[in-house]
Order: sequence, then C-alpha cells, then structure tokens
Amino acid sequence: MSKEWNLLFGFVVVVIFLIASGAVYTIDESQQVVVTQFGKLVGVPKTKAGMYFKLPFIQTANYFDKRILPWDGDANQIPTLEKRFIRVDTMARWRISDVLKFMQSVKTEESAQTRLDDIIDASTRDVISRHKLVEAIRNSNRLLESENMKEQSQGDEDFGKTALETIQSGREELSRKIFDRAAEVVPAYGIELIDVRIKRINYIEEVRQKVYERMISERKRAAEKFRSEGQGKKAEIEGLIQKELKDIQSEAYKTAQQVKGNADAKAIKIYADAYNNDPEFYSFMKTLETYKETINTGTTLILSTENEFFEYLDGTKLQP
Repeated sequence: MSKEWNLLFGFVVVVIFLIASGAVYTIDESQQVVVTQFGKLVGVPKTKAGMYFKLPFIQTANYFDKRILPWDGDANQIPTLEKRFIRVDTMARWRISDVLKFMQSVKTEESAQTRLDDIIDASTRDVISRHKLVEAIRNSNRLLESENMKEQSQGDEDFGKTALETIQSGREELSRKIFDRAAEVVPAYGIELIDVRIKRINYIEEVRQKVYERMISERKRAAEKFRSEGQGKKAEIEGLIQKELKDIQSEAYKTAQQVKGNADAKAIKIYADAYNNDPEFYSFMKTLETYKETINTGTTLILSTENEFFEYLDGTKLQP
C-alpha cells in the first residue's frame, strides 16, 4: 500500500515540477500559441485548445488572441473635395489570421493597433478627400425612405424625391471604400480586417454654421416639394372620386328612368284594358277626375250646351 502511495506522490511531484518549469502549457478556445526557442520558431503554431509540452526554460509559449478584436481610432481633421475640413472618427474590427506572420511583423497586439492606426487613418483620409461633404453625411438621395412613404407612393418612383443635392456614393459606400483600401494592406501583417465604419463626423466651427444653413434650406425645399406632390395626389384622388360619383349617379338615373318607363307602360296598359272593357265608364271616371282638378266652389264656367265638358254636368249623358 505504501508503495502505491509513493508512486502517486512521485507522479504528482513530477507534474508539479513540469508545470513549475514551464514544460506544460494549455490553450483555451480563444487563444493560439507560437512556440519559440531563442527567438526562432519551433514547430507549427498551435491553434486548437488543449494541453501541450515544450522544453522548459529554453522554449517560450507566445500567446495570441483568436477572437475578433476592436480598433477605435482618433478623430482626424480631413478636408473634403470642396476643401471643407471635418473631423472623422472611425472604428474597425479585426483578427489575427496568420499568427506566425503576425508575430514576425508586429509581434504584439499593441503594435498591431498602432499599425492599424496608420493604415486605416491613411485610407480614411484618401477616401474622404476625394468626395464631397454631402456624400460623407448622407446615404441616399431621398429624404424619407420609410415603409409608410413607400406605401404612399403606390408604385410612383418619383414620389418622395427631394430637391437635395444628388450624391453618387453616400456614407456607407465611403465606409466600404475605406475598408477595401485598408483590407488590401493588412494581410501582410497576418491581420484580417473584418469591418470598418465611420462612427462620427463633426464639423469645425468655420463649417458648422454654413452646414446648418444649408440643411435648413434643403429641408425647406424638400418640404415644398412634398406639399406640391401632396396637393397633386389630393387633386388626383378628388378627380377619381368625382368621376366615380358621376358614374354612380348616371347609372342610378338610368335605372330610375327604366323603372319609371316600365311603370308608365304598365299604367298605360291598365288604362287601355279598362277602356276596352267599358269605354263609357272609363270616359265617365276620367271626366270626374277632370272636374275634381279644375272646378271648385269659386269656379265660374261659361260653356255651350254642345261642349263635351258639359255633358255630365247637366245630366243628359247620365240619363238612360
């Protein structure tokens, strides 16, 4: 029993010695390691998590991050194509894609951040200086691009366009150009550039007031254009309403006339049938209706005895 304990104790001592001497090193999922001996590479870089061995004292495990890392540059004063100075603040995301090349070229993440400062700032300055100020601010030629505006346009591509100055690229396109320029350079340092964005743009005091005045003027022109388009849409809708109303009224009048015509035809037929059945009685009833409509207590008639209107008044026609 004591022999087994002695073996276990000896094993523990050996492990502790190896760890203490640096012969054993571990890598987690977020790390990668380059082992060097007197500054020269030994073996291949270790990129998988696990436990590894190296010669103690003479070999060194150099740890590097495998995760996507942030880069946040300082705001730089850059002239636009119109020579208007603005302060551009950019940000980026990057990672170590070739750890061996990274170690040979920049060695540490701090040095890599400094190198990225030079590369991304230079790309930003080159791109911004080739474009107008308005292209660094706006992304499109439309003032409003919401879903509500698209629904209101009803397929009219010109609806909602403004009188703002036309842009060719836009802020997102400028960010992409900065990324493309910088991404061509960084692989030489074992770095992969993931994304570059313009985080903020500020105006110097000389430009700020002119920009505000221009923004107000552009928005006023855009508002007038929207009002004009709205009045045009209103007139169009009202015209359609009036047309539909006239169509409805015309159809209703047509239907009413047809109903009246059918009713008059039926009435005439009824009168005709009544006349054919008893012409004398029909003549008597129509004459009474005429008396009712034309004679009252204050009516004075001067008629000859031969007048047809007088036939039923004197009773001659009623005598058998």
